[in-house]
Amino acid sequence: MKSSTHPYRPTRLRQGFERLIPKIVLSPSLVLMLVFVYGFIAYSLYLSFTDSTILPSYNLVGWRNYAKLWQLPHWWQAFRNLLIFSGLYISITTLLGLTLAIFLDQKIRGEGFLRPIYLYPMALSFIVTGTAWKWFLDPGIGLEHLMQQWGWSSFSFTWIKDSDMAIYTVVIAAVWQSSGFVMAMFLAGLRGVDGEIIKAAEIDGASTLTIYRRIILPMMRPVFLSSFVILAHLAIKSYDLIIALTGGGPGQATEMPATFMYSYSFTRNSMGVGAASAIIMMIMVFSIIIPYLYAEGRKESRE
Repeated sequence: MKSSTHPYRPTRLRQGFERLIPKIVLSPSLVLMLVFVYGFIAYSLYLSFTDSTILPSYNLVGWRNYAKLWQLPHWWQAFRNLLIFSGLYISITTLLGLTLAIFLDQKIRGEGFLRPIYLYPMALSFIVTGTAWKWFLDPGIGLEHLMQQWGWSSFSFTWIKDSDMAIYTVVIAAVWQSSGFVMAMFLAGLRGVDGEIIKAAEIDGASTLTIYRRIILPMMRPVFLSSFVILAHLAIKSYDLIIALTGGGPGQATEMPATFMYSYSFTRNSMGVGAASAIIMMIMVFSIIIPYLYAEGRKESRE
């Protein structure tokens, strides 16, 4: 009597192999992410509890670096600058992006020409943006010099050299960089609003302002939340724009936690304090991203 072979075995083997292929393909990326992202986060956390100076040390000192960090006037200055910068940057960028999105949503002529112009700054790196705005705002070669050459001899714009106003030049450059991206997010949200609801409101006699205030903007809450999370994340980790535009100066007028972390880790020979500041920055980012992810997860589960 001939032995019978299982007719489903090749199919099961093939299905198992097909399920294994994506894991094989993604495993190198997963390993690299675990090592170079989470591995270095864990290493920075460990260094923040050591007395590391110019080189890493493995002598644990507990919470001493964190206590020292919050006693440094330099850190408090960087933290205050971050609050000023992030508050203005997020609010102005959101308002400007929403305004541009509403403007383009009116189906105006030349929308296909204007949209790339608004989006172009986001294609540039913050290093390029900072360098360009540094040239533009420099009194010797930028806007002030140009206006004086055109005959306006009394014109003066020295914010970038003024310790009280330099932080606002960083806000200007950052808003210019990001407002187009936020505009695209809001424009996508506006184009996703059900037109039947708007038509019904117009039939009921609602004005355009009322439609936006009572119907459209409340429906855009997820877009507002997403833009806030992205902009807050960019504000906390802002380093290259500051370095290219002002270098943290004049003095410490535009110092941010990111530049503080680099300075203490690599130029002031206080790697332990620099690692502690990096962990504080990571906590700030997580405190924004985790609630957002939790809210999105609950929304998907309800749907």
